[in-house]
Amino acid sequence: MFVLHVALQGCLRGNNVEYGLTTDTGGHIRYLLDLVEACSSTGQAERIVIATRAFEGFGKDYIKPVESVDGTTSIIRFPTTHPGYLAKEDLHTEIDSFAAGLIAHILAGSTRPDILHAHYADAAVVAARVEDALGIPFVFTGHSLGKVKQKALPSCLSDRGFVERIAAEELALARASLVIASSRDEAELQYKAYDTYDPGKIRVLPPGSDLKAFRGAASSPVVEREMARFLVEPEKPVILAIARPVAKKNLAGLIEAYGKSKPLQAAANLVIVAGSRDDIDALEADMAANLRELLRLIDRYDLYGKVAYPKSHRGEDIPAYYAYARDRRGVFVNPAFNEPFGLTLLEAAAVGLPLVATDSGGPNDIIETCGNGLLVDPRDASGIADALLQIFRSAEMWDRFSASGDRAVKTYDWERHVTRYHGLVRDLVRPPEMPVQRAIQLLISDIDNTLVGSVPHLHAFGNWRRMQENLAFGVATGRSFHSAMAVLEQQDVPRPEVMITSVGSEIYTLSENGVSYEQDEGWLKAIAGNWQRSAVERVLRGVSGLTPQAPLEQRDFKLSYFSDGTHATVERVRSALQNAGVLASVIHSHKRYLDILPIRASKGTAVDHVRRRYGLAENAVFVAGDSGNDIEMLQAIPQSIIVANYSDNLGKLPALKHSYIASNTHAAGIIEGVLHFRNKAKAAGLPV
Repeated sequence: MFVLHVALQGCLRGNNVEYGLTTDTGGHIRYLLDLVEACSSTGQAERIVIATRAFEGFGKDYIKPVESVDGTTSIIRFPTTHPGYLAKEDLHTEIDSFAAGLIAHILAGSTRPDILHAHYADAAVVAARVEDALGIPFVFTGHSLGKVKQKALPSCLSDRGFVERIAAEELALARASLVIASSRDEAELQYKAYDTYDPGKIRVLPPGSDLKAFRGAASSPVVEREMARFLVEPEKPVILAIARPVAKKNLAGLIEAYGKSKPLQAAANLVIVAGSRDDIDALEADMAANLRELLRLIDRYDLYGKVAYPKSHRGEDIPAYYAYARDRRGVFVNPAFNEPFGLTLLEAAAVGLPLVATDSGGPNDIIETCGNGLLVDPRDASGIADALLQIFRSAEMWDRFSASGDRAVKTYDWERHVTRYHGLVRDLVRPPEMPVQRAIQLLISDIDNTLVGSVPHLHAFGNWRRMQENLAFGVATGRSFHSAMAVLEQQDVPRPEVMITSVGSEIYTLSENGVSYEQDEGWLKAIAGNWQRSAVERVLRGVSGLTPQAPLEQRDFKLSYFSDGTHATVERVRSALQNAGVLASVIHSHKRYLDILPIRASKGTAVDHVRRRYGLAENAVFVAGDSGNDIEMLQAIPQSIIVANYSDNLGKLPALKHSYIASNTHAAGIIEGVLHFRNKAKAAGLPV
């Protein structure tokens, strides 16, 4: 496979990237180079080319027409109308000349790329021009989004380049065959702000990370000496932040939080590693202004001797900074207004530092996965200080968060990312045959603890599924679409034809390309009647025993809470809604999760909607589940299967006495149940 990456921004070269040299020379370049290196080293791409822009003023490396990175990968550079470096908001002026150069290059080559991968929206506009001219499809990775910046920094709206950027992002979402997001926050909240948002063609693939240099990292004499220049008590615990000095990273907010909290100043020193500089006045305007603001705040709160802000550092010093903070039982902080992913969080976690991070973006996923820190509102200075003090005051919490960081190394690896990435890209280039030509039966299964949970059983299910020519396969889950897809693809589950997600409030069907999904708008219209979302929220604010789940778990047609697990709380919820005249379904599962849905929405009604769309009889449908949020689905479908590892007393509920209780757990129990009902139908002389 030949993949051509398009990336116009930053000072991009194959080795020794000068991170922080400009405001746009940051994480997206690290992501791109790590991705292509992983693709090259695993042998999953025969040829990789990175197309970028040539510009003057930063040395000969950035005007070199061709740079060989390794035996598989090369970088090609095209001059554009403007000869010098341009920030991303100004690159819209160069799209015409860059696209013309790239199209001419592809036409002149002996081999055309199978697919393009556009990084940032300006590259997506170029990729769309290439697709129009040559028919080559493209994948899009946004890295950071204009509408997120618009929300954090409203003043940028007056910039024409910024308006162009958002328009380009709209085009990218509309035209890309597949959109790769780094986190659920990006896929489900950030992209949702766009008019062309299409959740079914977005996949969450967290970037991998080469964390070997950070595991077991040690402090260094260089770092120790540098810190001694600034800190009166260098032995104290450390609050560490590492970020480019740009407004969106909110380093000023961190200094505000520290400066306003005397207890925090007493508990720890603050260390801010904000790029390298020879002279502030020689930096780009945004970085220079931000650094001056940081210095002003340090002076305003008289933090001298408590705050370190080294002037420069080498790339190899970064692991030592993390280790310096860890050895003093410190905490790593990412206070950005939005963090698309959070590579520094993974690095800090690998070293063994607890985290305090913004609740906007990738840190949601990282901290949920690793269980190694606390999320905060980046605009709440007191909240940041309180979270830090909570960790500093609890030795048990620090130890637990420090040890849990090791999960980052095991979870966020490039091999796993590349396997999923190439599986998706390969299927886009050479679409797989649709597994079911004409469905005569339909199997819908819950995911967690039903379909997945036993690797050997899941492998057996995959082999069995591939032999079922006329059986349509789907899942029904409490997870969101993107969360469910991530689990299924990580576990190498056969791609379902149907995805019933968010406890039945959303339905997606596999599109003709065999990779993306289309949301069932008819289902949304069907359940929208009598749904009073704001009224439900208002009523339940007054019910004790409930805690709203994170914003990421809330959907247009689903409100989710944690309950105290008591039957009395569930009954209070039902009574409160009934007394207020608000119609809604209340679903409680695992003695912890409580979901409120439109009265017409559930897994069971969603399965019946899918059944009717396929034109199948009720006895042609199988459903499988394990827990309380499956009850309505199991109750509604005659051929229901309860796997042996069930919970919430499912096997003893009178309403489910028609169900088959499998002797096998997880996916093996599903196969067992389907065979049971097929044999039963065959014995009765019915078609199977």
